[in-house]
Amino acid sequence: MMRHLYCTAGAGMEELLAEEVQHKLCASQVEQIPGRVFFCCEADLYTVTQLKSAERLFLLLRKAEPISLPKNPAKAAAVIKERVVGDPDIWKQALLTWTALQKELQSSQQRGYKRRREEDEEERLTVADESTHTLTSSTHLLNKTSEMDKESYQHTPSFRVSCRCSGVIARSYTAQRLSRIIGMAIKEHLGWKVDLREPVFEVNVYLSDDHCVVGIPLLKRPLASRSYMKHNGLRSTIAWAMTSLCPKQNAVFLGMDTETSQLQKAAENLKASGMEGRVQLLRSSAIEIPLADGTVDVVLCDVPFGRKFSCSSDMPTALPHLLREMERVIRVGGHLVLLLSLQLSAQLKKIICTHKHNQHLNSSDTNNVHTDPSNICNESTDKPKALTFHKSSSEALNTPLLISSLQAQRTHKVSLGSTDAFIHTYTKIQHSH
Repeated sequence: MMRHLYCTAGAGMEELLAEEVQHKLCASQVEQIPGRVFFCCEADLYTVTQLKSAERLFLLLRKAEPISLPKNPAKAAAVIKERVVGDPDIWKQALLTWTALQKELQSSQQRGYKRRREEDEEERLTVADESTHTLTSSTHLLNKTSEMDKESYQHTPSFRVSCRCSGVIARSYTAQRLSRIIGMAIKEHLGWKVDLREPVFEVNVYLSDDHCVVGIPLLKRPLASRSYMKHNGLRSTIAWAMTSLCPKQNAVFLGMDTETSQLQKAAENLKASGMEGRVQLLRSSAIEIPLADGTVDVVLCDVPFGRKFSCSSDMPTALPHLLREMERVIRVGGHLVLLLSLQLSAQLKKIICTHKHNQHLNSSDTNNVHTDPSNICNESTDKPKALTFHKSSSEALNTPLLISSLQAQRTHKVSLGSTDAFIHTYTKIQHSH
């Protein structure tokens, strides 16, 4: 059955979410606006809940043009009843769809429990990593399914309204006031019962200068919550975005940090997610990586900045050395993915030459020997080399720091809550000089 759904997304994540729903769900009618991605799909709800770049998942009731509310409360209520609430039959059908989706989640949960009992330990750990989040998220709603069935047949389900507004409308109405007006309009128009404490479901309304969106959340907890992660660090959607921006074919993962406490937390996360056998943790500085040249397919790094995650080093000073060391261990055809503050991003562009500048350097230096382009393609498809550990030479800190072997691929500006950052992706196109 075709479902009309939408997901909320962090600022800057809309494009990646749109790509994910098209790739994973074969979704159609994909449309993105700031903070939201709308789509239609026939995928089962369990598959939909596996989206990694989304914050929350909603059943779409209405997506309309922006509304202009008069200051007179009575007239405003009449406009809301007409423009926001609209046709009662649409709401009644949406209620039936929402109820069916809750049953589908419950069925998925029961099948998941049975499957895990029948599989061996290794397979159960894998399933837990992939499905625990969804099953936990749905529990809060599933225990009300029978109540929902009973009330839907009586046509008196309980609900509450959560409203967010911005722009011109926010200057005349608070979100709380709009929630009350919309709630009373739904009650009067549909005969449903308002329950602010324990409603069967919630109605979410988003009003801005450009959009009017009405939906019903399908899960209590956000999709961004990863219940299989014991310790939280970088926001899960941003972490996923970084890994999704580069092709992955490696079978061995290495995690490095200079702090023993951070490595311990990482080890506990690996154990909780069943990934212990696939990741090796090392206590090491990224400025002196204990790996041989050209032995890594992908390097991902959340470069420390800000108050929550920082380091003792002065990052503007350390960044050139950090980049040079990462570039050293990446093989030709490999990838570098970095999360940087706005300040460090500006500095990054001064350290890594542009392709045009790189060509100029090549033509002016007859001593440079470059990899043939055909060899780059061949080398990028080779299997990863065996990892060889060694102590990086401190002489690297005294050599020129301009990097010309990395070619920029994509840049995404994303929100980290209180601050913004950039995700930069590069491909190594030639050997280091």
